[in-house]
This record gives sequence, C-alpha cells and structure tokens, in this order.
Amino acid sequence: MKTVQAVFENGVFRPTCDVDLPERTEVELELRIVAENPDDTTHQNRVYAILSESFETDDPDLAARHNEHQP
Repeated sequence: MKTVQAVFENGVFRPTCDVDLPERTEVELELRIVAENPDDTTHQNRVYAILSESFETDDPDLAARHNEHQP
C-alpha cells in the first residue's frame, strides 16, 4: 500500500508527485481531505520545495547582488 497526494481538478485526480505505475493500472482510492483549499496548499508546498533547495553559486556574498536583476 502506498499513499499518494493528489489534487482533484476537472473531474480527475492529479497526483502531486511522480507515481511509479504502468499506464492504465487500476487502483483503489480511499479519500481523505487534507486541505479545505487545495490550491493554497499546493502552491504553498511548491514554494516550500523551491525554498528548501540549495544552490551552489561560488559567490560568497550573493546577498550583495540582490538588486542586480531588478527592473
């Protein structure tokens, strides 16, 4: 048994992560609502995922360049 989070859109459950199943595999779903407003939660989860990533820039003072790409 595996738990997969999904969003219900346009009559279809869309997983929010990769699911390792062959195409057209039949599954049984047991629904448990985890957020009243899934759009806010999905957006928030995406933001947290981006913020949790680490990037190597080789620039020891990247904060000093904060406004470099601002209009």
